Amino acid sequence: MMRREFTGKHMALIMVVGFGIVIAVNFYMASRAIAGFGGVVVENSYVASQKFNGWLEQARESERLGYSASLARDAEGRLVVTTDKVPQSALLSADLRRPLGRPEDMELQFEQAGQNRYVSTRALPAGRWIVRLTIDGGGARWIDETELR
Repeated sequence: MMRREFTGKHMALIMVVGFGIVIAVNFYMASRAIAGFGGVVVENSYVASQKFNGWLEQARESERLGYSASLARDAEGRLVVTTDKVPQSALLSADLRRPLGRPEDMELQFEQAGQNRYVSTRALPAGRWIVRLTIDGGGARWIDETELR
């Protein structure tokens, strides 16, 4: 049996192929990561940091109101909000965004469908959504953010 000699050319070929595989996988993974990124979270982090105390105060005010809301979808795909302690004259609205994948935003308005029950005026596409629900009523504003599956 004749053995072939392992030369520098063989080693160079192994190194080129090995690093070529690593680089190809890295390019593939980077392209998948970029394709799934919806964009920036905030345009300017300094400006967002200056607004942070205002957001905290808004959260405290929402907590003081003591409202609560539960979200569900009805058979037609519309968003149903059931509230507690909310004035009858309250106006509800929601800003929705996708938590993953390509960015998709939408706004919903609601109409009252019974005591403490509100239904969106249009259907919500299937999938996961981050819902930022706003209740304006009695001179106060309550805001809450939750995930809907």
